[in-house]
Amino acid sequence: MLYTLSRSPYACDVAALLRIEQSGDDLLLLSDGVIAGLAGSAAARALNASLLTLHALENDVVARGLFPYFSPNITIISYTDFVRLTEKQPQQLAW
Repeated sequence: MLYTLSRSPYACDVAALLRIEQSGDDLLLLSDGVIAGLAGSAAARALNASLLTLHALENDVVARGLFPYFSPNITIISYTDFVRLTEKQPQQLAW
């Protein structure tokens, strides 16, 4: 399953997402969802402790000026890589 988080972790229930995760699932942070990737934040700590493989869309991280503050445990990817994720995980759930 590919989960996409496009809302700030302060405006959605990240804990609910983490309750349904399974081994082999991917999570892509995009739009305001990239805020969840801030190093040291509660959301980043929770995501890093999960079974999910974590990704963030580069354009959204850069657009918000978060690149220097981003968790090194989250892979920053391009739009092309996003397409590859959708090919790898045919099922998607948007948060």
